[in-house]
Amino acid sequence: AGRDELASAEESEAELISGYLPAELSEDELRAIVERAVQDSGAASASDMGRVMKEAMAAVGGRADGKRVSGLVRAALQG
Repeated sequence: AGRDELASAEESEAELISGYLPAELSEDELRAIVERAVQDSGAASASDMGRVMKEAMAAVGGRADGKRVSGLVRAALQG
């Protein structure tokens, strides 16, 4: 909207903040964490999703979005 100075300030702020965030996990790393959480929790069906999510999110340590983890856990428990 013609406010280049605001856009520039926002980009600088985002760059600064991203330097403090942990690196995002790759898809393969995240799959390995989810598989380990399923095995460690002894999960056998979708009703065990809460236990698996608790273990997986603890192992992820903020390096992946919960939605990504949830999708992989759901897929692992379904098949």
